[in-house]
Amino acid sequence: MSTPFDYAPAPESRSIVDIKPSYGLFINGEFVDGHGKSFKTISPATEEVLAEVAEADEADVDAAVKAARKAFRAWSRMPGRERAKYLYRIARIIQERSRELAVLESLDNGKPIKESRDVDVPTVAAHFFYYAGWADKLEHAGFGSNPQPLGVAGQVIPWNFPLLMLAWKIAPALACGNTVVLKPAETTPLTALLFAEICQQADLPPGVVNIVTGAGGTGQALVGHPDVDKVAFTGSTEVGKAIARTVAGTNKKVTLELGGKAANIVFDDAPLDQAVEGIVNGIFFNQGHVCCAGSRLLVQESVADELLAKLKRRMSTLRVGDPLDKNTDIGAINSAEQLARIRELSDIGESEGAGRWSPACELPSTGFWFPPTLFTGVSQAHRIAREEIFGPVLSVLTFRTPSEAIEKANNTPYGLSAGVWTDKGSRILHMANQLRAGVVWANTFNKFDPTSPFGGYKESGYGREGGRHGLEAYLK
Repeated sequence: MSTPFDYAPAPESRSIVDIKPSYGLFINGEFVDGHGKSFKTISPATEEVLAEVAEADEADVDAAVKAARKAFRAWSRMPGRERAKYLYRIARIIQERSRELAVLESLDNGKPIKESRDVDVPTVAAHFFYYAGWADKLEHAGFGSNPQPLGVAGQVIPWNFPLLMLAWKIAPALACGNTVVLKPAETTPLTALLFAEICQQADLPPGVVNIVTGAGGTGQALVGHPDVDKVAFTGSTEVGKAIARTVAGTNKKVTLELGGKAANIVFDDAPLDQAVEGIVNGIFFNQGHVCCAGSRLLVQESVADELLAKLKRRMSTLRVGDPLDKNTDIGAINSAEQLARIRELSDIGESEGAGRWSPACELPSTGFWFPPTLFTGVSQAHRIAREEIFGPVLSVLTFRTPSEAIEKANNTPYGLSAGVWTDKGSRILHMANQLRAGVVWANTFNKFDPTSPFGGYKESGYGREGGRHGLEAYLK
């Protein structure tokens, strides 16, 4: 597709970020050396090594949990209004250092700078502000007149929204009076380590927040630690099931936010141009590395051809490339391992007979890249319609009646999110009532707010994060 003009590169400067050559673990308010082997974190866009990061072994995790347990005594007894001051201070520092955080997130994760700058970091600050407001009002949250914190929270977060998932976990835990040991994903630890510096800058008491870096073994040590009272995990359904087995028979409270295969349902009376923007946002935002991504598009048959023509035209304008360029729409895939999975499932979709289409786009020669892709002629038997691809790949199915749309949308082991596009308010309410999904968006997609609860049904996990509901997971 020809465009009337070309975009000149508009790269964000890396100079605002001071990446250290190596990072230790953050335990009891200090950075310390880990006992495990160090590992490298790389930029997925260039494959350059950004830093060496310490790997925490069982002894390191034990030290972090002990620090959190020791800090819990004073932190839990601190008046809520005093805890709120720390959360407010953290939120303000996040705002002050927002550009630095956004650049570091895009470097380490591969997501476009305009997403980390305009979505991730502002929402992170908003979560800390929101839960600061709850810290002295817990008796009004609806969970009893004298709600008490659980103790030490062990939190394991994924690589797709490293800083945002940290905020979702840490802010409500601290507001309720718990202390935290958090393990970021091994491919994206740098913003969590910068957050540790922010905790120091905010004079947060030592041990209230501890950050241990590492791979699966570190996470297992944290989840299985006998002195952890609460486990919070966001990530794959497979690991979530393993965590559920690990904590079975213990007194640990657990929240799991797992995979998804969301249906984005477009009816024939929908505003199609608006729907196309929502579809693009639903599946290509953050390269499709979104557990609630609208990866299954269900279109009413009578408008399917028109919608697909508009969608292909819009996809042809998406710019793939340097995550630090402010013009970039689709950044790098987070890792070589994830890219291999996206390629494998896309090839399977083609071999099973679905029609594959991508706009013409030149991919960079280094780094991990995948073009925005859609599949037509998809049936519910196709693996691309059933399995979470976690990449910029959209499967298009059609339906004739609302009941058929509901049946197809619910025909999945997942139940995290869904989208409905229609001009009729009554249809929106009817669909939302019938869809087995924790979040249903109407005439929009991927909209997040700290006041709104988020979570799934079935194999998408249990428990809710965000909003008043997000406090319950951290209270007795």
